[in-house]
Order: sequence, then C-alpha cells, then structure tokens
Amino acid sequence: MAERPERRACERFVIPWATASYKLEGLISAGHFSEDLFPVVDISRGGLRLLTDNLIKVEARVTLKIFIPGDASALDLKGKVNRVAPNPERSFKYQVGMQFAPYGEKKGENSLEVLKRLKALEEKFLGVKGTPADE
Repeated sequence: MAERPERRACERFVIPWATASYKLEGLISAGHFSEDLFPVVDISRGGLRLLTDNLIKVEARVTLKIFIPGDASALDLKGKVNRVAPNPERSFKYQVGMQFAPYGEKKGENSLEVLKRLKALEEKFLGVKGTPADE
C-alpha cells in the first residue's frame, strides 16, 4: 500500500544550498530536465517549495531531481504543482509548491528508499527522530 505522509506529520525544514531541477510530464517538451538549478526554500516528506523564473501551472505533473550538498546522488521524486505565488524577493519571480506523489512500489509512486533518505535528512536538519511506526 502506498504511503502518503499526513500533512501535519510533514514538518518543513531547510537544507542550506539545496537545489532542484525539474521536468514537466505529459508535454511535448517533457523528457528534458531544466538546465538551471533552482533554490529549494524548504522541504518535507510530503513536498517542497522552490524558487523559479518559470511560471508553472498548478496541477502540472513534475519529476524532480533534488541535489543536497555533500550527497553523492540526487533525490529523484515525482509530484505535482499545488501552489504558485509571486516571490516577494527579487532573485526569482515565483515560489512554487510541489506535493510529492505517494511512496510505494507501484508505478508512479516514489521510491521507499527516497522516503528513507528524506527521513534521515529530516532528522539531521530538524533533530526529529521518527516514531516506531515510521521505521
């Protein structure tokens, strides 16, 4: 069964200098990740918020590569855009909120290994130890 973290169980945290690249799914331009890396504002087990100059439609399906400083490999995640807002800062035009797809072993779900890595990052950057049910 797919595991979708409850919203209240997904505390946001900041990973300094984390960046992400994405590609939109289901479009003619799909299949290519953005050449630019965009700053990740915050992240949780359930999603992330990043900065971009590209206006992305709400409900757009995306595949993400999240780069964590010091980690050898990127986190590969699927999700959808659930919020787009103007960025009050001048660095980028938009703040984009993305919700990750459920975790599991079925097609279209995110890897349970990625969930494990996110839990470890959460513990590192928030100091939060998962409950026994999380293990």
